[in-house]
Amino acid sequence: MLNITQLLDKVEKRLYINGEWREGSSGETFDVVNPATEEVIATMASGTREDSIAALDAAHAARQQWERTAPRTRAEILRRGYDLIMERADEFAAIMTLEMGKSFTEAKGEVAYGADYLLWFSEEANHFYGHTNKYPAKGLRMVTVRKPVGPCLLITPWNFPLSMATRKIAPALAAGNTVIIKPAKLTPLTMQYFVQTMIEAGVPAGVINIVSSKSAADVSEPIMEDPRLRKMSFTGSTPVGSSLMELAAKNIIKVSLELGGNAPAIVFADADMDTAVEQVKAAKLRNIGEACTAANRILVHESVAEEFTEKFVKAVKAMKIGNGMDEGVELGPLVEKKAVERMEELVEDAVENGGRVIYGGKRIEGKGFFFEPTVIVGASREAKVFREEIFGPIAPIFTFANEEEAWEMANDTEYGLASYVFSENPDVMFRASDNLEFGIVGFNAGVVSDASIPFGGVKASGLGREGAQEGMFEYTEVQHIGVRDPYAR
Repeated sequence: MLNITQLLDKVEKRLYINGEWREGSSGETFDVVNPATEEVIATMASGTREDSIAALDAAHAARQQWERTAPRTRAEILRRGYDLIMERADEFAAIMTLEMGKSFTEAKGEVAYGADYLLWFSEEANHFYGHTNKYPAKGLRMVTVRKPVGPCLLITPWNFPLSMATRKIAPALAAGNTVIIKPAKLTPLTMQYFVQTMIEAGVPAGVINIVSSKSAADVSEPIMEDPRLRKMSFTGSTPVGSSLMELAAKNIIKVSLELGGNAPAIVFADADMDTAVEQVKAAKLRNIGEACTAANRILVHESVAEEFTEKFVKAVKAMKIGNGMDEGVELGPLVEKKAVERMEELVEDAVENGGRVIYGGKRIEGKGFFFEPTVIVGASREAKVFREEIFGPIAPIFTFANEEEAWEMANDTEYGLASYVFSENPDVMFRASDNLEFGIVGFNAGVVSDASIPFGGVKASGLGREGAQEGMFEYTEVQHIGVRDPYAR
């Protein structure tokens, strides 16, 4: 049995810069709140502009030595990090649940998923290939090599406190880069404990630096204005991502952005209805709906809409809501009070636009930021639940008459991250790929992310990919070496 007080005491609350834990230069702090109880569970040192530059100084100073560290050595450190995280899975999961709200079971799943990026990229570190070729008709040979891009600023979100960070940190370190991590102020504890774990795994001083802060701008702006920074990766909202791109433009910093989503889940008439219901529920309510990949708009063929809706509501009703640390809980609280207010606004707007709440629709009274899982039917396409990212447990169901209308409705959004399609016809998978403007298509599956696949979106959902070989390449630059061909005439 975990002792929560002792566990929270183990987590460092200070900044980690150049191999040392230190207080913020201003002495300011910020609180971390348990969204299930509204109690303060930790008080963190808050980094400043001065601290962020000190972290960049450290990353820049450590850059050359880490670049020249043997890939096998980097791989072994990442592998040790993976082993340590898995040994401490219960501790990581509890910290995550306490600061973010998701159920302990889901948090355990995220620990395994997040740690897998360390394992995957520990293997990729040793498979870092260039290639050779001959210049056509020029008497030269060409060699290309991939080199570390340089110091990286990694800005991580609150909704997946471990995995959204490991899928940035692992490829960055594997490729030979040094990093400065800015975790979300709502959920910094998981990342603080991760850094402690990676120090134990053997990461040298200056290679990993973490600057938690109540002000994201105080960390990101001064670093991004400094030409020594060569890469920025951000997961979060599209408006913030756009602002960071503007900052990056000044020094031509390489950018990866994993931004908002408005995922359609399309249920065709020939779908296996039980599979569709179970997988759409997973796509919608995983992580309490607080995921950029969440099924935002459920599009169901009109001939099966009644059957799907009835079964879906029954499945949602069966989910247990409560404190994520309690046994059997599947849906925890939202991350903060503002998120609950946002859900109320979306429900009200949906009703004003023709929608009818057939289950849920209200905040749950008492301590904690709880909101009922909610199913809405009949809303128009002008409703915010169709047009905007929901980021919570509201499931709006819309109907379509034919396949062409399904594709058109699905693509009627500025976003292009995840999409889901349910049909027993394998040809539909290829037609979905051809017609859907999304970086990810789940076919008869509601959860499709993995360290071995390139995760990312198109349009307003971002730039670049995370995971797989493509994720490694995001942290490199290609260098071309032209060599005189000794056999050229």
